[in-house]
Amino acid sequence: MADPKSSVALPAHALPDASSGALPGGAPRSGVLHVRHRHTDRFTVVGNHLAQHPRLSAAAIGIGVHLQSLPDGASATVKTLTLRFREGETTIRRALNELEEAGYLERRRVPLGGGRVATRTVFHDNPGCVRKPQHPKRLPPAPPTPLQPCPVDAPTEAPPDVPPTEAPQHPRQPPPNPAQGPAPDLLARLRLADPRLLLSTHDVRRLTPAVDAWLTRAATPAQITHTLTANLPPARVPIHHPARFLEHRLTTHLPPLLPRSQPAVIPPPAAPLHTCDGCDRAFRTHDPTGLCRDCRSATLAA
Repeated sequence: MADPKSSVALPAHALPDASSGALPGGAPRSGVLHVRHRHTDRFTVVGNHLAQHPRLSAAAIGIGVHLQSLPDGASATVKTLTLRFREGETTIRRALNELEEAGYLERRRVPLGGGRVATRTVFHDNPGCVRKPQHPKRLPPAPPTPLQPCPVDAPTEAPPDVPPTEAPQHPRQPPPNPAQGPAPDLLARLRLADPRLLLSTHDVRRLTPAVDAWLTRAATPAQITHTLTANLPPARVPIHHPARFLEHRLTTHLPPLLPRSQPAVIPPPAAPLHTCDGCDRAFRTHDPTGLCRDCRSATLAA
């Protein structure tokens, strides 16, 4: 983990008796001395960029080394770390925030479907290091035989009757922008409403699933923008962590799902008015030649 040149590599049996107070020759006059041991199992390789980070606190470096040593799938919540270490919840939460600001820790909002969202923790061993795809190892070309000239030296010319064809020129397409869509556009435009809500590209990608959850619940972009920018602190009060500030509002004020709409019940049309042929009284009926109730009763009684 440490630079071998920063200390003297001494085997365990080379240290003199502690009562004598003597040190082996060649040892530095001050500073720490390392007694090194070659680990063959149960060890973790930690870069000096984390172990000797100039701005991280001791708690953040310790938590970072512990998280790097955990296997995939292990719990890394604040409650789990509080049960593991003596430091309190506030110290551990502050250490995790330091690791997140330094790029070692990433909290991703992953939609689970049905309006549910989960937070996944991703730890980067070396922030800013881009892994390059590994290509298969190519064998060196075989040397040309003396009887056959090298194909590279052989001239290649087109027949005199056939003009050489040129490859079609395609217009150069701009590289795709991963931060496109209603949710990333909404988050990127928040700084127009308040300069303190300026987000980085990493923050926009992390908060996009939370905004998508609002959009799936029939919330309009104007309603989401109003919720995120309403009742902000006074202009003289800075917002140190705009991403966490917006994430809290998106999680706390998430609207419920709309109820399923019931089909409207249309009443049948009322019967039109007609005049009874027996007593000239108006009544409603779908039979234009019918009689009213009293006339029908009199006809049946007769």
